[in-house]
Amino acid sequence: MKQYLLTTNDNPYHPADQYEEWRRYDMEHGYYTEQRLARVASTSYDLTDLENQRNINAAVNDFIRLDRLGLYKRVVVE
Repeated sequence: MKQYLLTTNDNPYHPADQYEEWRRYDMEHGYYTEQRLARVASTSYDLTDLENQRNINAAVNDFIRLDRLGLYKRVVVE
């Protein structure tokens, strides 16, 4: 299964490969992308990793679909 990550269009860092830099940039610019995604993704320790990833992927897709300002983009990690 592909793993989807959420980032902003202006963030020059890859959230999977350059996580610390990506996170620092994201927070310094006031996006708080991880926190926003965590509020809408239905994850739980009671779910399997696959179920959690499906829910995260769905939340990323919802974020992109509802992003009227075009601020966010999806990054695919295989």
